[in-house]
This record gives sequence, C-alpha cells and structure tokens, in this order.
Amino acid sequence: MDTRAPPHQPLAGILGDDAEASAALAARLGVPVLPELPPAGLVLRLGPAGLELLDTRPGAPGAVRADFAPLARQRAASLRGEAVARAVGLKGGQALTVIDATAGLGKDAFVLASLGARVHLIERSPVVAALLADALGRAEQDPALAPAVARMTLYESDAQRLLPVLAAELAAEVVYLDPMYPEAGTKGQVKKDMQLLRMLLGPDTDITPLFEAALAGARRRVVVKRPRRAPPLPGRLPSHSIDGRSTRFDVYLVSPTGGPR
Repeated sequence: MDTRAPPHQPLAGILGDDAEASAALAARLGVPVLPELPPAGLVLRLGPAGLELLDTRPGAPGAVRADFAPLARQRAASLRGEAVARAVGLKGGQALTVIDATAGLGKDAFVLASLGARVHLIERSPVVAALLADALGRAEQDPALAPAVARMTLYESDAQRLLPVLAAELAAEVVYLDPMYPEAGTKGQVKKDMQLLRMLLGPDTDITPLFEAALAGARRRVVVKRPRRAPPLPGRLPSHSIDGRSTRFDVYLVSPTGGPR
C-alpha cells in the first residue's frame, strides 16, 4: 500500500535542450515533452548543468537539483562531525552498510558515503529518483566526488517491499529513514527544495509500516530523522537522540536478529 498522500501538484512535463534524452525521460515518467515553460506548473528541465525541478509560477522558489558538489568541499573532519554520521555510528575507516530507505535528494547518503559507508538508496518517486540518478551520473565524472559515489547504489522502488529483501541480502547494519513530514511554520522557514518536493509528493501520511520493516531488517540500529521539536514515532521510544541544527536523529538500537536491544 502506498502511504504517501496524493501529489499536491503532478509533474507537467519535461523541457530540455537534448531532444532525444528529454523524450526518453518523458516516456519513462509518462509525461509530455514541453515546447516551452508553462505559465504555472512543476517541470523537469534538462540543461547543461543537469536535471532540475522547477515551479514556473511567478515568484516561485528557484529550481532544485540533486547536487553533491557543495558537500564535497567540506573537510572529512567536518563531515564526520555531522549529526547524521554520529547517529548511524559511523567511525573513521569503518566499513558500514547503510540502507537509506527514503533517499530524497541524497544529501545525507552522500555524507555517509564520503566517510566510507556503503549506502544503498531507495527512492519511491520516479521524478525524485531521476533527479538523484542525474546527480550520481554527474558526480561519477568528478574526481572529487567519484570515490564517494562509487559507494552509493540507487534503487527506484517502494521501500516497504524492497527493504526486507535488501536488508537480508546485504546484512545491513543500519537503516536510515527521513520521511517527508507535513509542513510546519511558514514557507519562508522551509528550504526551497523541501517546498518543491512537498508540492510534488505530499507528506508521508503513515511511516509506521516502513519503520517496523526497518526495525526488523537492521542488524544494529535504525535512525529516524525528525523535526527537532516533534515527538518520536509512535510504538517505541528511541534508545537515544542526537540533535542537529533544526532536526533530531532518533536512534533505535536493535539486536542482530532485528529485535530491541
């Protein structure tokens, strides 16, 4: 069962300089190739800088791409200090296998891969998966990004179905969840990438089945990213939490068989 709310606004189509590539992507996503930008709507635009999602309404936030280059400019020590790295239990040189079951634009996954983890990313939305695949393809050509990207594997699939199989196959130590929560506060407080993704996807209305699958599949821990002031997910209290700037990482330690520790 798909637990994500119906899209707030479907994708209007594809616009691109490369006619062949645009047509192939449009066919895969089941949307038209557009001759020009519509006056209002969500559009995927394929240009020299890569694939981007934009809202064409006047005054809308700028285009959003999945892009790892800004993260690559941080020093390894700075990345290791990121709350997500501490939450998954990643230490220098550790060969940790992480399943990111709600990959989104892949920023947290790239941080973990940069520090040596092997990260398997699951993304259910074909549009978001296309943005992420484009970013991975561009990053493979960048010597500064390629080593981390080589440790990242993308799956376009529903995580509720794939996670149990993948967790068993990989013997993954960690499952990471970053659900799309309902918007809180004003739009000015929300980053533009989250604004556009919420318009496209809507919030995850029931994360419980995926959370339960994560607890059953992880060998060491499940990490859930939450708004800093939000309550933990219902059903089980976290073993501990790590605060970030505006978010919190709830850590659930599990036994090697998937039960509580």
